[in-house]
Amino acid sequence: MTDQEADTQDGSALDYVIEQKALMTMDVVERALATGQVMLAYQPVVPADRPQHVAFYEGLIRVTDDSGRFVPLRDFLPASEKTELGRRIDSVALSLGLQALQQDPGLRLSVNMSARSIGHPAWMETLRLGTAGDPQIAERLILEVTESSAMDLPEIMVPFMRELQERGVSFALDDFGAGYTSFRYLRDFSFDMIKIDGQFIRRIAQMPDNQVLTTALQAIAHHFDMFTVAESVETAEDAAFLIEMGIDCLQGYYFGAPTLTPPWHSPQAARR
Repeated sequence: MTDQEADTQDGSALDYVIEQKALMTMDVVERALATGQVMLAYQPVVPADRPQHVAFYEGLIRVTDDSGRFVPLRDFLPASEKTELGRRIDSVALSLGLQALQQDPGLRLSVNMSARSIGHPAWMETLRLGTAGDPQIAERLILEVTESSAMDLPEIMVPFMRELQERGVSFALDDFGAGYTSFRYLRDFSFDMIKIDGQFIRRIAQMPDNQVLTTALQAIAHHFDMFTVAESVETAEDAAFLIEMGIDCLQGYYFGAPTLTPPWHSPQAARR
């Protein structure tokens, strides 16, 4: 056997192992959805001018396996994006978020979705039922769409956003700067807020390149009258720098890690 043949066989074996692990992970997620082992973790987003308060929370999907351990999001979310499983994950996340909004009339909450869920029967029915009884629920709901998802399907996303914004729902463009944004589409979308990707925010106080890039992304957002949220704020130094540069809101471990216990259950929870 030549070295090239051996390398080919080793590569094929590794690809097979990776593929089998991915299939097993998807099976775990399927079972979790079927048995209700899915929940939201809540992370605060704070206004820069009052960082001791909370502007809203982001509801982040969490999935556990049969032993109760969390399944890493990187192991299933990217792979499920274009599949029926992805639509089911979006539906469950939206359902949990709407339940939380119904339980607490003072809560404002963002929930992640893919543009591919627009028009999906289960997701659309969840949205319709969850906002039909109380119009204020729609006014307290923020739908977060990743940059890559939105830019893939602008012809679907734009009219959908306009319809729901008329009913009070807000939209956030997530991971802004991480992909290849078409600024023509950005103008057409009219997002209410832009969440600047964490790769530009981490260590921004020490990294001039990140400072220049974040300033540019902030200027684009403000030009289109969109609020800005800095993601992945992890230190006091970075927070102070971002506040000084005029970012509207901040999110990250410095202000609070995602928690499975709804913060509004605590009498000490501060909300706007």
